[in-house]
Amino acid sequence: MQLFNVYSLYPIEPVRGNGCFVYDAAGTEYLDLYGGHAVISIGHAQPDYVRAVQEQVARLGFYSNSVENSLQVKLAEKLGRISGYDDYRLFLCNSGAEANENALKLASFHTGRKKVLAIAKAFHGRTSGAVAVTDNPAISSPFNRTPNVEFTPLNDIEAMREKLATREFAAVIVEGIQGVSGIHCPADEFLRAVRAATETGTQLVLDEIQSGYGRTGRFFAHQAAGIRPDLITTAKGMANGFPIGGVLIAPHFEAQAGLLGTTFGGSHLACAAAIAVLDVIEREGLVENAAAVGEYLLAELRRMNSLKEVRGRGLMIGIEIDGSGPELRKKLLFDKHIFTGGAGASTVRLLPALCLTRELADRFLEAFRSL
Repeated sequence: MQLFNVYSLYPIEPVRGNGCFVYDAAGTEYLDLYGGHAVISIGHAQPDYVRAVQEQVARLGFYSNSVENSLQVKLAEKLGRISGYDDYRLFLCNSGAEANENALKLASFHTGRKKVLAIAKAFHGRTSGAVAVTDNPAISSPFNRTPNVEFTPLNDIEAMREKLATREFAAVIVEGIQGVSGIHCPADEFLRAVRAATETGTQLVLDEIQSGYGRTGRFFAHQAAGIRPDLITTAKGMANGFPIGGVLIAPHFEAQAGLLGTTFGGSHLACAAAIAVLDVIEREGLVENAAAVGEYLLAELRRMNSLKEVRGRGLMIGIEIDGSGPELRKKLLFDKHIFTGGAGASTVRLLPALCLTRELADRFLEAFRSL
């Protein structure tokens, strides 16, 4: 059997990692400023994380959600305290797609509405359920329905208000910062306007799957706008590479047996990994580090007159160049041994681990200026 190839692959295979670096089989060192789509939050092979995962897998990796799991309780309590959402509740699943799917289901069940308003066609989801909602969990499945989703542009307040004024939408979903489309930031006033417009009964879902977990210098990107969504989805940086996702759910939602479900979500091993990530983030001040090093990187990049635009917050940065983004990324990788990400024809994305130092930022800047 061969692989079903759907990804464009570089001819490089990392076999081990350490902090912000990965190494191939020949021992060649690469500075990793992409972290697997913002997944590596605390650095590769972080010792405390490795120890926690090893100890847990030696005890029990998984049992079903039909029994008590104190690690889920510990994770929820720690995440609530560190994120500032200790009055919310947590539903655990496996991925960002599942997190958004379950958030949209909850919004539909709560409101009795079926439509979703998505801001700028850019939220996470690789399942049909992630863009479809239903009105009755007992008799209907999102996998056999046509998605009922409409879109409105980012930062267009009037277009958003006009849609929500119809009172037809169960949810409006927006990314804290749009990642895959090239690091586009919602204006703080736009997020505040969306929050105000949901007085129509529409539930506000903040997709923090890529922008969450300290990446932007706040625990969640939307916190810069001073708002509190009804539902917050998270995944990528949550367990430093171990698959897990979650939905933070506001107090006004009523939990009912069988309302949501998952097989592997919230397993013992996933929870141990996620708890270790939060421990390291808190102990090492990685949210604050992301803010400081990110501010430095953004300022230095914005001094380069050759760049068309530099976007982002913290360590979530989009560099719009005058030329081919993929070609520049290849030069960075093969000539300078630096991994970066891309978006579209001319954007280079930086999504490094939150432990990136100013010295490593300077190493990237020196390499970038030389190309």
